[in-house]
Amino acid sequence: MTDMTKTSNAEWRDKLTPEQYHVTREHGTERAFSHPYNLEKREGIYYCVCCGTALFTSDAKYDSGSGWPSFFQPVSDDVIKEVDDRSFFQRRTEIRCANCDAHLGHVFPDGPAPTGQRYCTNGLALDFKPEA
Repeated sequence: MTDMTKTSNAEWRDKLTPEQYHVTREHGTERAFSHPYNLEKREGIYYCVCCGTALFTSDAKYDSGSGWPSFFQPVSDDVIKEVDDRSFFQRRTEIRCANCDAHLGHVFPDGPAPTGQRYCTNGLALDFKPEA
């Protein structure tokens, strides 16, 4: 992995769409049920839209009913960074790409077995590549 935490805002704006920039660099959130990855059923890998780091596999994806792509575990423990989020008068755990610090979404302790975790992600923060 290449450390991309030093990439400038101007470089991110050149690389990403305005919507992707808002979600990943400004910690925004897309509307629930608005992204096609929420309904994606094909096998493949979900990558960080900013830096290309593999984050989740389709084997760990499930329908949480939340309106956002949800996974019960990342591809490995070192690709996701967890950060305490106290915005909007609540306490949550934000998830970020460990390589480029992109905001991905939040993790909640209400997911399915075997982990009990729900990595609730913004589709705009992901790049899905189906298996050939």
